Formats: sequence, structure tokens, C-alpha cells
Amino acid sequence: MSDPAADIDKGRLLFAGACDFVAGSTRVDNIPETDLPEVAFAGRSNVGKSSLINALTGRNALARVSHTPGRTQQINFFSLGGRLMLADLPGYGYAKVAKRQVANWTRLIEDYLRGRRQLARVCLLIDGRHGLKDADRAALELMDKSAVVYQVVLTKADKAKAELDEIVRATAAEIAKHTAAHPTLIATSAHTGMGIEELRAELAALARAR
Repeated sequence: MSDPAADIDKGRLLFAGACDFVAGSTRVDNIPETDLPEVAFAGRSNVGKSSLINALTGRNALARVSHTPGRTQQINFFSLGGRLMLADLPGYGYAKVAKRQVANWTRLIEDYLRGRRQLARVCLLIDGRHGLKDADRAALELMDKSAVVYQVVLTKADKAKAELDEIVRATAAEIAKHTAAHPTLIATSAHTGMGIEELRAELAALARAR
């Protein structure tokens, strides 16, 4: 039986180690070849992917943070201590860029999800202030079709305030209908640290053993 305290310690140690930028890929054919287990972070534009990755790794600028939707224009790969690869995906949905560029990003994400054999999990980030939107539901369907295991992570949970419990319940009830969804939903805040250790522990369980 898993020991929650020990799992948190393992997660803290893993994410406190070296985390190095490996590559930024705009096409499937230049995605880095690796045999490391991989965790991808996906979500709507400006949902807080970069902020969450920075919070997980305890770094302020590992992943660029922007208030402008659509800033991440490629898949950025980071090696976590040579034991786990992190992939920061371009945001889907609204972005202040040309529709053609959005279409290119969408195709890149779809091809990546379908063809990345070492992809152990996708963390699907949902804005904790609002819950699931239509663009998120489309992402759920895509990952179901791609047979990718994904875990819903609520971001900006500190800003949801009184509504958070209801958003958690409604989101959990909806994702329970999806076959590829991981059953554990985690509410996080990059600002307060809420849920960060719990998510580290979840992801550390996927890392290559020393």
C-alpha cells in the first residue's frame, strides 16, 4: 500500500533536482527522440501551464509566463533529472494569433498525442474559476480517441473561492464518463502552492527509477 508521506517526499526530491530545457518543436518530425517516460501539460490558452510547471519545479522562469494567450507556440521539452520528460504544449482555444497558426498548433498537438509512444500521462489543465468549457470537452474527446491517459488538474484554484467545491464536484462527475481519464482530480494554485506536492507525488510515480 502506498505511503502518502513517502510519495510526497519522492515527488519533492524529483522536482527539486536538475530540470533542463531539451528542445522546442514546431513539427512532429523534430520532436526529440528519448526513451524517458513523458508527461505533457495541455490546456486552453492562458490557463496557467507555464506557471504550474514553474511551481512544480520550484523555478521562476523555467517555462515562460505570459498574460497574452497563445504565447507558447511550440512544444517545449524539459528533462527532469534524466528520469522524466516534461512537455509544455501550445494552448488550445482562444489565442491572439492568425487562425492558420492556431490550426498548425492544433495539428501538432493531435499528431503528438497519437504518435508519442513514451507518453505516460497528459495533465489536462482546467481553469478552476470556470470549470470545463467546450474547448476542454473537445480535448477530452481527442485524448479518449488517442488512447492517452490524462489527469485533470484545476489551476488558479485560489481564485475560485467559494465556488471551488462545486466546480471540483461538477468536473469530477463529467470526467468520470471518459474512459481514458485518470480518476484523481487535483486542484492547484501556482500562487499559494495548493495541490503542488500532491501533483508532484502523482508524477514522480511515473518517473524512471534511479
